[in-house]
Amino acid sequence: MQKKKQSIKIKKPLVFVGVSGGVDSSVSLALLQKQGFDVVGVFIRTWTPDFIECTWKDERRDAMRVCAHLGVPFLECNLEKEYKEGVADYMIREYQNGRTPNPDVMCNKEVKFGAFLKWALEKGAVYIATGHYAQVDNHDGRYVLKIGTDASKDQAYFLWMLTQKELQHVLFPVGHLEKKQVRVLAKKFKLPVAEKKDSQGVCFLGMLDMKDFLAHYIDTKQGDVLDTDGAVIGYHDGAVLYTLGERHGFTITKKGTHDERYYVVAKDIEKNTITVAHKIQKETVTGKEGREIDVQDCNWISNIPKKDIAYTAQIRYHGEMIPCRLLNIDITKNTAQVSFSKKTIVAKGQSIVLYSKNECLGGGVVA
Repeated sequence: MQKKKQSIKIKKPLVFVGVSGGVDSSVSLALLQKQGFDVVGVFIRTWTPDFIECTWKDERRDAMRVCAHLGVPFLECNLEKEYKEGVADYMIREYQNGRTPNPDVMCNKEVKFGAFLKWALEKGAVYIATGHYAQVDNHDGRYVLKIGTDASKDQAYFLWMLTQKELQHVLFPVGHLEKKQVRVLAKKFKLPVAEKKDSQGVCFLGMLDMKDFLAHYIDTKQGDVLDTDGAVIGYHDGAVLYTLGERHGFTITKKGTHDERYYVVAKDIEKNTITVAHKIQKETVTGKEGREIDVQDCNWISNIPKKDIAYTAQIRYHGEMIPCRLLNIDITKNTAQVSFSKKTIVAKGQSIVLYSKNECLGGGVVA
């Protein structure tokens, strides 16, 4: 009698999955386990200031419950120092210098795909995975970052600083799914966090009043709010606390005949003033008539974009996709100039991220 051939299951590589205690990372862990990967759930512990309510213990408990439910190992990676220096201190320093940083971009660069990736590889992992809504494609050894299928949740904007070095070790298991599908899978896998609400706010810090946060680290004093003619029309809590385009947080004392909303179009850190207007004025925006904006610290993920090719760009998370072209690309200095199709107001320190259809090309920081 002929013996039946036994099927041999080939074990897939070791993946360290960053589990935050939320739905997206938990479903990512479950999907990779189902696909046959050797998975380990890892809770990344970061720094929290003592004046903010501590929630990381609750998040860690939820992450542990998910791992226990799925029967996978659980580890903790303590990156308090890396987060404090690479994200919090950077954010405070940028505001002190009159710039408006993007902490979520730096959190991804320095913590999740920086220190965590390094830690995971040192422990034998081949990949790390997170619950980001983004996608990575391998084109003959060149890795391409693409936007997530769910446009309302897409997070490629926050990942523009990733390079080939990181992307070859990164998996985004839910990037091809709609959020509603992720919720359905969470219930299908009977995950204990299936009904948990999505986290909001700054990476790892959650909902945060930025002005209150900065007031603990930066000495500020009340200053004048000016109109575009230089007349004093109100007051504010400190020029360093505001960013271009902001529409609240300052007081207008001189009302006009029309109660249109003002937004910040300029600020002077030395004089401690902010200038507000009802609409973009070419005299007050960054760049030539608000169309040509210089960027630095550029990173091009797969290939260097070409000059004078039609692209689109976002100047804020989930912001409008604005038609643009690239000018004066300097690879040695990592600088470029973005030429927008219309007047655009964006604060120094913010990220401008470029796209070609559904591919995230990379970006730069407003100089």
